[in-house]
Amino acid sequence: MRDETWLYQLLDDTWDGHFPDVPQDNIVKITFGRRAKSRLGSIKVDLRQPDVSVITLNGLFRDQRVPELVVKATLVHELCHYAHGFNSPIVQKFRHPHAGGVMRAEFRERGLEQLYLDQRRWLKDNWRGMVEHSFGAPAVRRMRVRKAVKVPRPFWFIG
Repeated sequence: MRDETWLYQLLDDTWDGHFPDVPQDNIVKITFGRRAKSRLGSIKVDLRQPDVSVITLNGLFRDQRVPELVVKATLVHELCHYAHGFNSPIVQKFRHPHAGGVMRAEFRERGLEQLYLDQRRWLKDNWRGMVEHSFGAPAVRRMRVRKAVKVPRPFWFIG
């Protein structure tokens, strides 16, 4: 059963197995969040407790149809952010959290590139169906719809 205890066990196993070089300089909590169409996870500093980092995973991950590899890859992604100094007490290594393929490189360095590729493949093949099952077909059509932004032309270009 996927509950908070299961999440903490996954966090401990992942940290011990793949992030032993990363010091845990603060309290790290993990929880399931709301069900979301596109956000798989996040890491934030708790506003009420600045010495606590909170990893939140998509509530859809409670569903057993989502393979554990997808949940683990998302957790690894968030731990990479922690290791890079985003929302953690560690010195920030990069200006932007995803710049230049840094995530795939980090997965590769930790021997997890296949996990990264398997997650991407599963998401490409199955995520839309999971969202459709959870939110209904009309919600799927609204996913990733970008509104065109019309930029006004300067007066000296009009003519």
